[in-house]
Amino acid sequence: MAATLEREIKLRFVDAATAREAVIGTGATPLRGRRLQEDSLLDTMDDRLRQRRCVLRIRVESGKSYITFKGPVQPSIMRLREELETVVADGPLLIRVLEEIGFHVWFRYEKYREEFALDDLIVAIDETPVGTFVEIEGGDNGISEMAVALGRQPADFLTDSYRRLYLADCEARGVPPGDMLFEER
Repeated sequence: MAATLEREIKLRFVDAATAREAVIGTGATPLRGRRLQEDSLLDTMDDRLRQRRCVLRIRVESGKSYITFKGPVQPSIMRLREELETVVADGPLLIRVLEEIGFHVWFRYEKYREEFALDDLIVAIDETPVGTFVEIEGGDNGISEMAVALGRQPADFLTDSYRRLYLADCEARGVPPGDMLFEER
């Protein structure tokens, strides 16, 4: 698989219903239904990937698993980074194999995601333990146009990872961070 450049922003919404109404109002059409995504971030014991500002993620959702490598974030008004992703047969087993060769899971997070498409964009509604976000992925112009169609402007763009948003939420609430997981499912 060739490397791709992932280009995205997040926008905060009050709840999933409001986000869904806004996204559908832009003309975007449903692509994938709401499902739970369970993500595990892995690194070496000496944090080699984090030192390079890279991410190795195993995602499990709806009986499918993916391994993703994300390179360092590049300077941009949007979140821009190299991404390599492929389907794997068994995510939990792959985590075990990676642990056997020196990797460890250092952060886990969950979100419910549903996806919509419009032109070259993928628009996701993400319900997380720290709030609801619309994530827009695609080309620069399309992302900006979609943000405007959603009533937002560049000042509203969030380019932080879900981990950073979670850490900020923990700090604001005065609670120690752990994994970003739903309390009940």
